[in-house]
Amino acid sequence: MAVLEVTFKLLEALTIGRLIAYIALFTVGSFIVDFTWKPRYSKSLPRVGYGDGLLGTIKNWFFYVTRFPSWADEGYEKYIKKGHAFVVPSSPSRPHEIVVPRSQTGWLLEQPDRILSAQQAQKDALYSDYQFVGEDDHFSVQTIHRNLARHLPGLIPGVQEEIQDAIDKIFGKDTENWKSINLFEAWLGIIPQTTNRVIVSRPLCRDKEFLDSQVAFADAVVRNSIIFNMFPRVLLPLVAPFFVLSNWWHWRRSYLRAKDMIEERLRAMERKISGVDPSYEPPEDMVTWLIRQAYADNLKSELDPVKISKRLLPIEFAAIHTTVMAGHNLLLDLFSSDPKLGYLDAIREETARVLAESGSTFWTKQSLSRLYRTDSAIKESLRLSHMARALTHRKVAAPEGITNAAEGWHAPHGAYLMLDLAGTHRDPDLYPDPDRYNAFRFSRVREEWEASRKEGAAADSDEELRIMRLGMVTTSPEYLPFSHGRHACPGRFLVAHELKMILWYILQNYEIKPLPEKPKTVWFGCNVIPPVKVNIEVRRRKGTV
Repeated sequence: MAVLEVTFKLLEALTIGRLIAYIALFTVGSFIVDFTWKPRYSKSLPRVGYGDGLLGTIKNWFFYVTRFPSWADEGYEKYIKKGHAFVVPSSPSRPHEIVVPRSQTGWLLEQPDRILSAQQAQKDALYSDYQFVGEDDHFSVQTIHRNLARHLPGLIPGVQEEIQDAIDKIFGKDTENWKSINLFEAWLGIIPQTTNRVIVSRPLCRDKEFLDSQVAFADAVVRNSIIFNMFPRVLLPLVAPFFVLSNWWHWRRSYLRAKDMIEERLRAMERKISGVDPSYEPPEDMVTWLIRQAYADNLKSELDPVKISKRLLPIEFAAIHTTVMAGHNLLLDLFSSDPKLGYLDAIREETARVLAESGSTFWTKQSLSRLYRTDSAIKESLRLSHMARALTHRKVAAPEGITNAAEGWHAPHGAYLMLDLAGTHRDPDLYPDPDRYNAFRFSRVREEWEASRKEGAAADSDEELRIMRLGMVTTSPEYLPFSHGRHACPGRFLVAHELKMILWYILQNYEIKPLPEKPKTVWFGCNVIPPVKVNIEVRRRKGTV
């Protein structure tokens, strides 16, 4: 009775005003606790923003959403261009980050994972412990590294089939009337279908409910990551499970569509491996690779339909989100460029000529590699149109931290280091006239070199190597959309092939009205929100099938 009386008295005393005050006090206390847990950086490192004391940190949190790009720009000009690192404020849930100068890229990326971890940095950025329905992405990423590049040449014809089917459905075949379509939604119709030809093969790659679930899952990961950035980490165990309910729902929907296929593939591959049906040849896709890898590593726990479907999620997220953004920016850059520059006509001519010279109606790895102008147009868009301020992050995993040999500063355990993508890509010392989209910035030299070789110019191995490095999939300290080093994106070769074939098919088969100007993007902290409401006018070109 005494306990009940005390409870009733407490409830009577708990007015709405007091409840709000308690919640506010608890939230403020959580931010303070979070602040005390975060790593402290060497005083020798210069800062931008409002400093790293408690008051300065609170100001940084308050202004992070709107001022992060200007802070990063300030640090790049003051410090990075002089070869010095600096500290930039971060969102409330994350420690400040040390921005490492380009001259120290090798030092940063050559550190072993036990000292500087790319995987831990990525997991923290995406809040993977909450978002990917209880599975980490290590096995999935390892499987992609071991299989994608090796099997990609044989996958290109299938990807081309899906590209043509998806674009025809979305753009239509009316040669008389213009059709208005939302560009971003168009990419969300093209990329999931084409990418899933590699992930789950047909017919599932054309299953609308499966694809919609994967797109919704990717959207949920992006949305939740932005939301979680604004919470103190001490509160995430309380709030994150509520927000990720949508992730579980979308995964469940996709699993129910994929379940029968995965179970049948498991049975068929078990019969093949056991010798019952040695002639069976499974489709070369991510599902097959996961099963094959599980047998190779003797990981029986991985031979489970539920687990396999969950292993697909980080691959689906990475492939859908990044490629849609890249493709969306590419068409915005091209169709907002002055038509007098002739970019579209030149790419249309090149793609038609190279495919005709190959003697086939299907692209190959070799023929796609000869699309210098098309490759350059995509690379230039990736250089100019960012998805985030930085895509190369490392978390200090070593308990003792790490000391920078060049400058002497120390980064403790739990600290974050990054390379500034946007600053590098818009540096006039690296790229003349860096704020202008110059579609053939990288192809002119390649075409001139090839022409000189045809005329009998002497071979120069050093020059040839330099020319080959101009391709969009070749990363460097000056070109970072796929990161750099041993952790560079393993899917970038598939992305390159997809975007080239998509651009080829659209330009050969459709007319698109130019855009008067490129729509503005919006920065939200370190992330870019694309202009998703852009509509374009399209019409099928006469004389095409």
